[in-house]
Amino acid sequence: MGTRHLHNKSKLYDEFAKLVDAGPTGLSLALRALYHPEAQWRGSHPLNELNGIDAIEDRVWLPLLAAIPDVERRDDILVGGRYQGRDYVASIGHYCGTFCNNWLSIPSTGKMISIRYGEIHQVEEGRIVQSTCLWDILDVMRQAGFWPLAPSLGTEGRWPGPLTADGIRLEDSDEFESRASIEQTLAMHRSLGDYDDVNATGRDGLLTMSQKAYWHPRMMWYGPSGIGTTRGIQGFVDDHQLPFRRAFPNRKGGSQWDTIEDKRQALGGGHFIQIGDGPYSVTSGWPSVYARHTGGDFLGIGPTGREVTMRVMDFYLHHEGLIRENWVPIDILDLLLQMGVDVFDRMQPFFDRGAIR
Repeated sequence: MGTRHLHNKSKLYDEFAKLVDAGPTGLSLALRALYHPEAQWRGSHPLNELNGIDAIEDRVWLPLLAAIPDVERRDDILVGGRYQGRDYVASIGHYCGTFCNNWLSIPSTGKMISIRYGEIHQVEEGRIVQSTCLWDILDVMRQAGFWPLAPSLGTEGRWPGPLTADGIRLEDSDEFESRASIEQTLAMHRSLGDYDDVNATGRDGLLTMSQKAYWHPRMMWYGPSGIGTTRGIQGFVDDHQLPFRRAFPNRKGGSQWDTIEDKRQALGGGHFIQIGDGPYSVTSGWPSVYARHTGGDFLGIGPTGREVTMRVMDFYLHHEGLIRENWVPIDILDLLLQMGVDVFDRMQPFFDRGAIR
């Protein structure tokens, strides 16, 4: 007999496939098989926070099914575990189909669209009681022919699945390997937290700091639209880490929330999940990161001096004793809004003119 985590993973894997196939007429029944009646749904801006199945149906799924009637869900990673007495199933993948009708005011193209997602679902007694879903809505704009920001430093495009092709973990994983995976991730996080951006030596410092001991020489870092994908520690530093840390020096994330307890209490920050499942690990917070935007170089926006929080997920593949791949959903639209840039407001005149075909 499989473990509770195996049961949860198998059920959600099957039920989400049924959900996207249910269509508008079968949606309500499919949602009730999957969700607790009073479930909470947390997602990327402009969807944000919802409560109860009716709101999830009306605000999330009916509009998505109307926009992409032939939508399919394609998981690349599906893992599970327990943290602080809570059971989770977490996944990375894409919703794919034909973009037939406008979605969130983004004009349809009549062509294939791929919505990148990172999702973490808390499960109690076989039903989801809380979903945290970072869907890359900025990337939908990009695919529809619109771009509201400076060019991404990394490479834009669909994320590949794991190198090892074993991301769908519909089996019990070795407990020792699972524990080693999350411990390696947290050790790497500590190396990032210990680095002092203010008194650092710029690019050279990031290239040689202690994080290097944890990353595979052929590491891949898959960032959200607006940042893009990077290759190797040099690509990671040049295309993401250096501009990010210049803009948000000595940001607080993970266990560092302990040093800003007043912000934790006010914002509910810090990781709500830290799990390992075989060669995979997952961390996330709502929000994950607290920072002050005092520098430039990030997303083409000059320093605003504003306090910001960041909704972030990290999915890791541990391979050959090191972290080989890192998939990182980030709610870029929510972050930009806090920095004073309302992307939907900026783009609405362009959306009203219609998609570029």
